[in-house]
Amino acid sequence: MTKRDWVMKSTVAVMLSTSLLMGGQVGVVAAKTQDSKQSEVANIATSLIGKDYQYKAKGPKQFGSAELATYTYKQVGISIGSTISSLCKTGTKVSEKSVEPGDLVFFASSGSGSPTFMGIYIGGDQFVYSSQGEDEVVLKTYSEYSDKFVGARRILEETDSSETPSKPEPPVSNIADQVIKNGEKYLGTKYKYGSSSSTTNTFDCSSFTQRVFKEAGITLPRDSRQQSTVGKTVSKNDLQKGDLVFMKASVNSSSDRITHVAIYAGNGKILHTYGSPGVTYSKYDGTNWEKRVVKAKRVL
Repeated sequence: MTKRDWVMKSTVAVMLSTSLLMGGQVGVVAAKTQDSKQSEVANIATSLIGKDYQYKAKGPKQFGSAELATYTYKQVGISIGSTISSLCKTGTKVSEKSVEPGDLVFFASSGSGSPTFMGIYIGGDQFVYSSQGEDEVVLKTYSEYSDKFVGARRILEETDSSETPSKPEPPVSNIADQVIKNGEKYLGTKYKYGSSSSTTNTFDCSSFTQRVFKEAGITLPRDSRQQSTVGKTVSKNDLQKGDLVFMKASVNSSSDRITHVAIYAGNGKILHTYGSPGVTYSKYDGTNWEKRVVKAKRVL
C-alpha cells in the first residue's frame, strides 16, 4: 500500500468514526439525504480524497479546483460549468449557514472579492476541494474557512421532507408565469448583440433570459452556452412553460454549437429576442426555431 493510499483510507476511517460519535450527523452522507443525489455527490467527492491536484485537470486521476465539482456532478448525470467564475453564478444562492451536502462553496484567499478556490460541502461541517497548495484533493473543516467564505450555490434542490421550510417556495408554475410576465414587459425592446447585462434598453438573447429570470429570483450565467450547462436536461417533446431552449446557428448547420436561447412560453410559442423585432413572441412548434434546437433545460 502506498503512502497516499494509506492517508486516504485513514481519512475515511476518521470520518466514519466521527459520524458514529456524533449520532450519524457527520461524514460521507448526512442521514436526511440518504439515497438522494445530494448524498451521491457527497459520496463521490469523498471518494476522490487523495487524488492529485493539477491545474484545469478534469479527472479521474487529477483535478483542478472547479473541475472537481464538474466531474462529481457529471457522475450523477448533471452537467455544470467548468470554471470557478461560471460555477459561482450557477444554481441558487444559499447563505453560509444554510449549506447542505452537495452545495458548492466558494472562498477567496483574501476573504473578499472573486473566489479563488472552491469545494463541495459534504455535511458535518466538512467540505472537499482540490488544493493547489497541498497538491491533492483534501478534506477540510468548513467553519475554519469562514473568514475566506465568499459564497455558496445549490445545484440540487432536494430537501428533507420531514422539515418545514420557514418560507415555502412558490409553485413552479407560478414562477414560470412570473418569468413570462417579466419578459412581456420588455416586448419590442431593441436587440443588440453583446448588450450589457446592466441595461434594459437593449438585449441580446442571453442577456434577456438572464434579466427576466433574475427578476424572478433565479440567477443564470451571462451567455447562452454557459446557461445551457445549468438546470435539468429535458426532452424537446416534454417542454414546460419557463424551460430554456438552446439553438444552433441554422437548421442545416453541421455544428451543434449553441448560438441562441429562448424561453418556452407554452402553447407552442417561445419568448426571445433577435434581429429587427427585438423582444418578441415567435411560433415554435413545427418551425425552423424548433428544428434548430440542440438541447432544452429546466431551471425552475
